[in-house]
Order: sequence, then C-alpha cells, then structure tokens
Amino acid sequence: MGAAPARPGSDHLLEFVDQALFLGLRATGQAAAMQMVWVYDGPVDAEQLRRFHREFGYGLAGRLIEPSPLPFGRHRWVSALGPAAPLRTWEPRPRAELSDWIDEHSQRPIDPEHGPAWHMGVLPLSDGGTAVSLVGSHCIGDGGAALLSVFEAVHGTRRDLGYPPPLSRTIRKAVLADLRQTVADLPELGRTLVTAATFLNRRRKDRSRPAGAAALASTVRDDTTVVVPVVSAFVSLADWDSRAAELGGNSHSMLAGVSARLAVQQGRQLGDDGTVGLIVPINDRTLTDTRANAVTLAYVRVDPTYVTKDLTETRGAIREALRVMREQPDETFELLALTPFVPKVAVRRSADLAFGFTAQPVSCSNLGDLPIDVARPGGTTADQVMLRGVDQRVSRRVLEERQGLLTVVGARLDGTVTLTIVGYQPGAENTKAVLRERVTATLAEFGLAGDVV
Repeated sequence: MGAAPARPGSDHLLEFVDQALFLGLRATGQAAAMQMVWVYDGPVDAEQLRRFHREFGYGLAGRLIEPSPLPFGRHRWVSALGPAAPLRTWEPRPRAELSDWIDEHSQRPIDPEHGPAWHMGVLPLSDGGTAVSLVGSHCIGDGGAALLSVFEAVHGTRRDLGYPPPLSRTIRKAVLADLRQTVADLPELGRTLVTAATFLNRRRKDRSRPAGAAALASTVRDDTTVVVPVVSAFVSLADWDSRAAELGGNSHSMLAGVSARLAVQQGRQLGDDGTVGLIVPINDRTLTDTRANAVTLAYVRVDPTYVTKDLTETRGAIREALRVMREQPDETFELLALTPFVPKVAVRRSADLAFGFTAQPVSCSNLGDLPIDVARPGGTTADQVMLRGVDQRVSRRVLEERQGLLTVVGARLDGTVTLTIVGYQPGAENTKAVLRERVTATLAEFGLAGDVV
C-alpha cells in the first residue's frame, strides 16, 4: 500500500474560502455536494468495491471541520479516517428508475462537521447492471479533490494529513489558540477593510437588472425543497473533437459554446450585448494541496448567436479570460479575510452580492482528460461515469430569487465526453424530461448526438 506525503508544517486551519462555504451551509441549511456515479452494464466485483469504500476514507475525504469556540475564530480540520458511513446496497430496480435513484441518493444527508461527510451506495439493476454512487460535502473537497481521492482509493494510496482527532483541544486551549490566530490575522484583515466598502458599493450598483425576472422572483414565497433537474449526456470523444476542429475551436471552446446555447434554451438572461456570462472554474490544486476548494475563476462572455457555426471568437474569449485571471486576480477573493466576522444571517446575501448570482451566470466547468483509473471503483472500467454537482435542501424560493440555475460539467474519459447539466428555469416547467429535450436539441445544433440520460 502506497503512502502520499504528509502535509508539511500543518496548522490545520481552513482557508477562508472553505470557512465561507461552511458558514453558508450553517446559515442557510443548503448544502453543496459532489456526486460521482459509475454505471456498469453487468455485475461489479463486490470485494473490490468494498476495498474502494474502505480506502476512500483516507486522505482528503478522511476529515471533518471543527468550528472555533470563538464566534469570529478560524475553523480547523480534524481527522475522520476510514469509511464515513456503511456501504449501503438497495433492492434491485429497473434501469428506467436509475436517474431517480441517483437523485434520491444525492439527497441523503451529509454533514462536514458531525459526519458523515460522505457516503456511498450500490443499486443492482434488474437487467443485470449495477450503479454505484458516491456523494460528498463540497465543504470537504471540490471536484478536483474528489477525483484525486477516487484515484488514490483505487490504488490503495493512503495520505497522512496529520490532523488531530476531534475535540483534542480543551475549550480553554482552543480559545487561547484561536485568539492568538485572530491577532495574527489582523494585518490581513486591516488590508481587506480598506477595499471592502468600495468593492461592495460597486457591486450593489451592478445589481440593477431588467425588472421582468426580478419581479417574477420577488413574488415567489414557496419554501418547498426542490430537487433540481440533472441530466447527463455521453458523446463520442472523436466526434466531439472533430466537430470542434471544424468550427475552429477546441474542447474548451466547444463546451463553452454548448453552455451558451443551453443558456438560450433555458431562457437565461443575456447581457446588454446579447452575450452569455460564463463562470469557468480552473483547477488550482497540487498533489500536496489540502484546501477543500482549490480553484480560481475565469469570467467569459460568449455570443451564443454564432457558436454553432464558428468557435474562433469563443476560443479567443476564453484565452483572454485566462490571461486576465492570471494577471488580474479576482478582487472578490480579497474579501475572504472578513469571513469569520460576517454574521451568519448575512452570509447568503453577501455571497450572492460578491459572486454576482443575480446576473444569471452559467457555471461551465471543464475537468479535462481524466485517467481511466477514476472509472474503476469496482476493479473494472465502468460503462458510464457521471460527475455531478448538486444542492441539498434548496428551496424553490431561493432558486427563483437567484433567477434560476444552469451548471455544465464536462470531462473526457475512456473515449467519451461526459457532460452533466443541472438546470432550473424560473417560472417554467422544470423536469428532467424537458431538460433532456433541450440538451439533445443543443447537441444537435452542433451536429452532435449522444446518449442523454
């Protein structure tokens, strides 16, 4: 069994962005989760799957968050090694019910503080196939962390992060240590306060939008929990790359173009210049990185009018956005040092303001080429792999206030481009059947076909 390097000089503090996400969870009750689904057309090796389940609980997945006893203190990581919850096997269901089971499993509770921070389930299919689902808290790790943890679990690599066990500090020691940490953070806090007022004032002015969608959202007071429709599409990698080249683009610009056209299909609000705003997360993780969320964000404007005919402009827009991201870091992140001091009741409103949720952006995440190992939790290669970002306990009111949701995740794996689309349109019929039709129609606009489930 291999061993990855331990975290050097660890003080176990959460990064500010990770603490902000956790505080958002506690303030709203809405939990962001990562989900990977492997679908086998036949049975899976049960012993290999149990081994994978056992190994996954080491490294980045083998931890929990221990809040500071101080209301303004920094939170810390503590150890939670091994399986977070028993491996559960469901009664067999027909393949036609697979999508519903995936949704059902995605909504099973997770808790990054009290545990379990992740859980895993198996569904035998009545046609002889098998589905495996792994769900974990976004507070513990992002997509890059999840994929790295899957890769390490497949290979039996255990990572020693050196975290202490939960409640290993007495209250007195914790208070004193966290007070010292707060004092050490004061210079950074001071620098943040200098820019915060100007920044937030500018963002308030930028919030003004045409009244139609906002008026619709303001009339919705339904706090019913909604499971947002999610569908997956599987496209031949050869066809995807060939069509991208014909349009003067590459895999990145093709995914951006598909996302822009889906925005039109979903009735997303366009900018004054007719473009779609894309938020493009860029993986910033190294092999020794222990941040839960290690990404930087690029912001791209894409004209959806011509992307089905020519991706040259979109490719250039992405290249320019990446240059800006490298040379002009997002000033939003300068505010993160304020995280421990933000009242919980203000967390969601502050996040909406800072990250521009009211501007109806589309999240377009390209995970790139993935190693075949991440498709082998059961020892052999799964026939389909789905990579999903889902919300737990999100209300219809919140979705309408944010004027809907559209997230597109793409990855290249084993000769296939796997796409996952999460979509909610305010004031409209929101079903998986409708979303499948729109995804199928969008792919057809690019001359592509795929299995949409």
